[in-house]
Amino acid sequence: MAAFTIMIDTGCDLPQEYIEKHGLKTVPIPFQLDGSWHNQGGWQDITGAEFYKALRNGSVAGTTLINPETFTQVFTDYAQRGESLLLITLSSGLSGTYQNSVLALNEVKETYPDCDIHTLDSMNAAPGIGLVVALAIKKRAEGLSAAETAAFLEVKRHSCYALFTVDDLMFLHRGGRVSKIQAIAGSIIGIKPLLNVAPDGSLKLKDKARGRKGALETLVNQMKRSLDPATKSFDTVLIGHGDCEADANTVAELVKASFDVKEFIIVMIGPVVGAHSGPGTVALFFEADMERTEYEAKFYEGK
Repeated sequence: MAAFTIMIDTGCDLPQEYIEKHGLKTVPIPFQLDGSWHNQGGWQDITGAEFYKALRNGSVAGTTLINPETFTQVFTDYAQRGESLLLITLSSGLSGTYQNSVLALNEVKETYPDCDIHTLDSMNAAPGIGLVVALAIKKRAEGLSAAETAAFLEVKRHSCYALFTVDDLMFLHRGGRVSKIQAIAGSIIGIKPLLNVAPDGSLKLKDKARGRKGALETLVNQMKRSLDPATKSFDTVLIGHGDCEADANTVAELVKASFDVKEFIIVMIGPVVGAHSGPGTVALFFEADMERTEYEAKFYEGK
């Protein structure tokens, strides 16, 4: 039996078979499409193809937070059973879900002060959360406790990178993730914007590339420059896409041309992030050799 349970919200787009294999538990972030709410998160009652087709045709999607009451009930159940839990959430720079989990945990600890429950801000999004989760699974297998694993991840999460290119920044603008000026600047014909998840967990426009092919190649070039020249292999690389699997496969081939990767996980970006990033998004997630603050200072100081 696992020493502790690892729980994720549905902002983490790991495949269902991966979730089941590692005994992960999930808590849904509700989303809506044209005013119709989907409270189970993920693709339970709508397919990814249907969701992104609707967005391409002008439908409006959005998300809401997991409320503190939901977390309070989850944490209370674990506290009453005396079970250990580590919750890993969508970045606090993109959602208030983590803050709500903290509020709930503080409330539960008033009644169960000795409960072994921990909540961690992944400082990441979509399949990028999966990098943090994979490290949690590894540390659990090594025998670390929930508290020890959370402390380890507090540091390691800053080396888990998320690099994005999107077709249309207006989706991110409507969701409040980038400014209107950034959205317009990134929508020049023939120019494709490139973004990353910054050290504070928010999404930042950092580069532009000419054409789709140039954007995909730039994602991999950005990956390379975050690495020590001696780095030649990865345990896990994740690639997410907004209903453009062929482009995700292109990025995978570009990565394979330079690195030995034990495990590729290619998934469709779920509705929680996809509502804001839109169709045509391609995102590359990997563990780098420098923390995000060092990367930002080295390549983007002043941007």
